[in-house]
Amino acid sequence: MSLSGAKLAGIGKVTWEDEDTDFNLEGHENQEFAELLEQSSVGSGIKEGTIVQGTVVGIGDDVVRIDIGHKADGEVPLAEFRKPDGELTIQVGDKVEVYLDSFEDNEGEMVLSRERAEMLRAWDRISDAYENNEEVQGMIMARVKGGLSVDIGVKAFLPGSQVDLRPVRNLDKLINNSFSFRIIKFNKKRGNIVLSRRVLLEQDREKMRSETLHNLKEGAILRGIIKNITDYGAFVDLGGIDGLLHITDMSWGRINHPSQLFEVGQEVETKVLTYDEARQRVSLGYKQLQADPWAQAASKYAVSIKTKGTVVSLTDYGAFVELEDGIEGLIHISEMSWSRRVRHPSKLVSIGDEVEVIVLAIDLEARRISLGMKQMEPNPWELIKEKYQPGDIIRGKVRNITDFGVFVGIEENIDGLIHISDISWTERIKHPGDLYKKGDEVEAKILQIDSEGEKFSLGIKQLTEDPWVAAARDFTPGTKGEGKVTKLTDFGVFVQLVAGVEGMIHISELDAETVEKPEQVVKEGDSVQFVVLSCDAAERRFSLSRKAHIKGLEGDSLKEYLCTVKEPQTAFADAFNLATKEKSPGAEETEVKG
Repeated sequence: MSLSGAKLAGIGKVTWEDEDTDFNLEGHENQEFAELLEQSSVGSGIKEGTIVQGTVVGIGDDVVRIDIGHKADGEVPLAEFRKPDGELTIQVGDKVEVYLDSFEDNEGEMVLSRERAEMLRAWDRISDAYENNEEVQGMIMARVKGGLSVDIGVKAFLPGSQVDLRPVRNLDKLINNSFSFRIIKFNKKRGNIVLSRRVLLEQDREKMRSETLHNLKEGAILRGIIKNITDYGAFVDLGGIDGLLHITDMSWGRINHPSQLFEVGQEVETKVLTYDEARQRVSLGYKQLQADPWAQAASKYAVSIKTKGTVVSLTDYGAFVELEDGIEGLIHISEMSWSRRVRHPSKLVSIGDEVEVIVLAIDLEARRISLGMKQMEPNPWELIKEKYQPGDIIRGKVRNITDFGVFVGIEENIDGLIHISDISWTERIKHPGDLYKKGDEVEAKILQIDSEGEKFSLGIKQLTEDPWVAAARDFTPGTKGEGKVTKLTDFGVFVQLVAGVEGMIHISELDAETVEKPEQVVKEGDSVQFVVLSCDAAERRFSLSRKAHIKGLEGDSLKEYLCTVKEPQTAFADAFNLATKEKSPGAEETEVKG
């Protein structure tokens, strides 16, 4: 027996057929027929507002026809059976669940919904997961105020504080990514679901932490994830516990910042250097997993070996040169040039320059290599020593003038120094610039060549005889002479013997009678006669006596008198030395020869 031609909206004629009966029902009211259908539906167990199972019996351009076992088929929009990429998920004959909203709408059509059925099933699953404290899977769909919107079958809210173990600066990068979550708040009536990913990560972290602590010991090789980078190193998540990979333990070579080698999120294998269990601090090494280049340095960089390297750093005292990854040597500023006075390494080399060097010394324990750059060329000072000898007279141009002397060009990049004290025997010079200027050509005598100290000493006054030596020959003890008084002091007067040479008459030798003050006897500019008592050219000292001349001492009497004053009193000698030192040229200058 079957009922055909039935409509949810009601019909005017129904034909009922079986093997033995054939009759027509005409003129019945729609309401009566609807009641008949409702009774039939109740008998089949299908109710409005429930999820029912049906069979796909047809697929049109826009709808899918589904038989739920009712007297008529229902239709569901085709879009409800497509994936996001447009792929159709069903075919004729498939069993599907749909939500029966009503047996008929205003137009008499059965109202079915696949989406609502899925949503109700999702709410049931979510409710069960919440009650049983189970995880749910979901895809992050969009960024919303305070966090993210997540699709777990229905829309749920993921607060920003529950996204990760640490605050995430860029939440947008998580959109369209799927994760596992734990439901921490659930209200089905209000449609309110709050998720947390953080609680799951904390559980995983604690589990990993236990495993990591079990394996954590000095020397262990562990893998981890770079979680943060600073100027001084990188923090590595070893699995529930962090370790510090210091910049000095990243590479045997030179690096300026950890970001040159690593980036956040990178997986890295490290070696545990130290582990402080009490403070939960772990120091890690990366370069320790590679061969130490210094292990072969002794044979590769023995003293006198010539090699090449790249300038990687400059300091006031020299340049550091990388010979290979992890091995650097220092070219001290004094080892850069034979002749040039290098004030800063940047005057000769720049960072990135490739230079040829020679190994001067190596200290494996301190990991230091001393390099020389000037040794790659012949030492011009050795050539100078062969070409010139002390006593030679040379001519050259003034290249530089300082407070303490004049530098004269000898060869290219090699200067000789005429110290201020070697300019004149007698003239007191305040500054060499008063006599010379750059470019002046001068003649000088070579005084000393120090190739090791790289000093070339010259003298101008040495071109003529020392007037003190000449005076010492002409004014021997007992010699009589005459000169002008140049200066009066409390202890005596100075008298000029010859140009640039003076002697002193002590107050006790000024007159035959006792004199309290020199001005009682003589004044500056007076011409006085004297007898030389003693002379010392090396000390620049002449002792004179006016008294001996006044007494007219001659012959043996003069000799006897000289003997009595041969060794002057200490006060006399000290006074003379002080006075002559004040008058000697360049006496206050520092003795600098290079």
